[in-house]
Amino acid sequence: MEPLEIEFKVECSAEHAFAVWADKTSMWWPNDHSVSGEAGLTVTFEPRVGGRIFERTPQGAEHDWGEVIVWDPPGKLVYLWHIGRDRSDATEVEVIFTDLDGATTIRIVHRGWERLGEAGAELRKRNRRGWSGLLPHYQSACGEPSL
Repeated sequence: MEPLEIEFKVECSAEHAFAVWADKTSMWWPNDHSVSGEAGLTVTFEPRVGGRIFERTPQGAEHDWGEVIVWDPPGKLVYLWHIGRDRSDATEVEVIFTDLDGATTIRIVHRGWERLGEAGAELRKRNRRGWSGLLPHYQSACGEPSL
């Protein structure tokens, strides 16, 4: 099954784009794209290979979303992704940040759907919609000078 491939540009440096994606995720990640759906949750990418990706609710409950497998700021981030699913059902998300004189091209390759068997095609479709709803929040946050 083909990976999802998305490419777009943001008007900031690759350093800023990477930091907004991985260090300041809570500032732009919408609650309706989380496990708990709770307002005030935090999203954390632990900044290392093997680091957890998780949400923490205001009450302190944690929900694992994935695991960092490549941490190479500001150019590349790769992680296993299993939000709301078992880790054995993880797909892989690769995000490449390419600096272009003050702007950054971001290329996302989301792969591994074939590992999910019959559910793979539907989950791929659902994730395509998910990326469409999520990325405008990220793009907007990249333009915020206060970040």
